[in-house]
Amino acid sequence: MSPVTVLGAGSWGTTMAQVLADAGNDVLVWGRDLDVVNEINFSHSNQKYLPDVLLPSQLRATNSIAEAMAHSKTFVLAIPAQSLRPKLEEWRTSFPPEALLISTLKGVEVSTHMRMTEVIIDVLKVSPEKVAIITGPNLANELVQRQPAAAVAAAPTLELAHKLQAIFTTPYFRVYTSTDVLGCELAGAIKSVIALGVGIAVGLDLGENTQAMLITRGLNEVARLGAAHGADPLSVAGLAGLGDLVASCSSPLSRNRTFGQALGQGGTMEYARAHVAVTVEGVASAGAVVELAHRVGVEVPVIEAVADVVSGLITPVQALDRLMEISTHAEEFIQ
Repeated sequence: MSPVTVLGAGSWGTTMAQVLADAGNDVLVWGRDLDVVNEINFSHSNQKYLPDVLLPSQLRATNSIAEAMAHSKTFVLAIPAQSLRPKLEEWRTSFPPEALLISTLKGVEVSTHMRMTEVIIDVLKVSPEKVAIITGPNLANELVQRQPAAAVAAAPTLELAHKLQAIFTTPYFRVYTSTDVLGCELAGAIKSVIALGVGIAVGLDLGENTQAMLITRGLNEVARLGAAHGADPLSVAGLAGLGDLVASCSSPLSRNRTFGQALGQGGTMEYARAHVAVTVEGVASAGAVVELAHRVGVEVPVIEAVADVVSGLITPVQALDRLMEISTHAEEFIQ
């Protein structure tokens, strides 16, 4: 058994903890809410975030960060992306020097336009060789029911990727390896914005043709943006890109798609926020992703349209009208 600490006891952190426990690890979950912590420990459930789910009896939780840090040298980060920097700054001196940090976060930091692994390295001053990610089409409400799923363990070295593969793999959760951390991480962050756009189309009562157009042209933008930053454009064809995008764009369990649908129906951010009261990473990241594209001179009309809608500059209807007016080019994948 490998000791592993999961930092975050929300729906995703608890789901990741279950996967890790099912894989045979000694898992301790840190959460700030004592009621959630006690429920995990004594009732083996987390009704606040995962109703009617029975968690493994060996899974333990704590609200003591000191206890969480002392439990292991492997840390799985499962907190909201925009909260990562302040929490890491709070915990900076508590991590052991040899800590392995695994990000499950999908987003781009608004204030710096950094990817999550970049934030980890920036705050903790750790070697990039000790930072990795788990990403892919993994909706918490399905995965926690142990429905068959797969993910990508992306790390700077294949050796580290294989280590992640070993600690996360279960009979229902297949883990593939990659050394393209940049490409896999960008794909996971940008898919949230594309899923918002697809949700907007659904909210406007637009059908499968429109949704397919947004998914495929959005994927093209992800590939070109990743390639411009030095990533392997083929990474977007795998679980981190296309896989995650399909799940996020097609499922009503996806927060980004659901929020986008409310935005399309109501036409304003105020309406959407009133009807979907959850953290939606695509809303926070949209503007930052546009800035990343502008830095390298990549045109991303789908992403820009979504960013302008969430910024209140245009309406959902105007966004779709604008996309239909842009010039077309040959469809080579990364043109």
